Amino acid sequence: MTSKLVAVETHPIQYKAPLFRLLAEHPGVEFHVLYAMIPDSSQQGDGFGVTFDWDLPLLDGYPYTVLDNVAKSPSVTCFGGCDTPGIYAVLKSMQPDAVLVNGWVVKTCLQTLWACKRLGIPCWVRGEANLLRRRARWKHMIHRQLLRQYSGYLAIGEANRAFYLSHKCPANRIGWAPYAVENQRFADAVASRISWRTKIRAEWEIPDQSLIFLFSGKLMDKKRPQDMIHALALMAPDIRKKAHVLFVGDGPLRSELEQLSRVRELPVTFAGFLNQSKIPDAYVAADVLVLPSDAGETWGLVVNEAMASGRPAIVSDQVGCAIDLVKNQSTGQVYTCGVVDELARAMQDYLCQPNRAQTEGVRAQQRVQDYDVSKTAAGIVSAIVSNEKIR
Repeated sequence: MTSKLVAVETHPIQYKAPLFRLLAEHPGVEFHVLYAMIPDSSQQGDGFGVTFDWDLPLLDGYPYTVLDNVAKSPSVTCFGGCDTPGIYAVLKSMQPDAVLVNGWVVKTCLQTLWACKRLGIPCWVRGEANLLRRRARWKHMIHRQLLRQYSGYLAIGEANRAFYLSHKCPANRIGWAPYAVENQRFADAVASRISWRTKIRAEWEIPDQSLIFLFSGKLMDKKRPQDMIHALALMAPDIRKKAHVLFVGDGPLRSELEQLSRVRELPVTFAGFLNQSKIPDAYVAADVLVLPSDAGETWGLVVNEAMASGRPAIVSDQVGCAIDLVKNQSTGQVYTCGVVDELARAMQDYLCQPNRAQTEGVRAQQRVQDYDVSKTAAGIVSAIVSNEKIR
């Protein structure tokens, strides 16, 4: 028997397209995606600091429909930017066995939930929320009332599972669908380019003997990229000369970061935004990923990418994936968010132990195998499709 599963998303996302292809290929699933909008290059670049289109196909290999977005200013980054009241009629026509929605980040998500309630369709949520971010009591109360409306929950990681349990979601209705990337794609890309390591570093004017700490992402407040520069400045000159910080990405903090690194005469390079086909170059060049983010980083898929590429990660204790992926002295290091001297010590440990990054990188690549997109697809099918709870 084939089960009809519909996923409702704001827009095509580079991390989710491979997952949707796997779900579309599953023999027991008739799968379809409903998008609130397809952003143009300007809308896609909102928050990245540049206008761009992804250079890997995001709409191939699975069926999808674009909903009628009636928002006055369509956007994927604000709640009212995705407003699709017609989703009720669409779901009524499709008559799926279950609907999967990615939280409550935009109006479309809640419109989907209410449509499912009216139509008697089980609605499962796979959001990113956790308890790392401090919230007012009234917000927890709203979350608890909202969560009661869903038929089931798909946890992306342990911090996310703890969020559901803390809000009294029944444990037997919490499935496991970890946040993940295509591990093999990153591993293969890095393996095929590793002989270019010296050349790639030279193109960014980075000495080949340097140990590179990589930041990859939007240069924005919640990611705290400035902490890496401050940490570098704290190091003794004889230690610092062995290091280099590579920023990959763009955003509102870039000019401030560039000025800060110039004033302090620090070994820092800004590579700018790299599209999907080029991002493996950063992992080839780098030795250790650093993600200094605050609790706004509900997961941090760059950690998955880095580990799939054989690189360990230093992350703050507010990063959502820390509890799942980063084990101290094994796959990386966790430090207290915002405590720059702790970050400096964590970075120095790699500089003083030249083989540590390579050893931990091997373990990191092994660890992340439990967080592969194939595991996510299997978890969704197991929880929503194969389980009689959706009947």
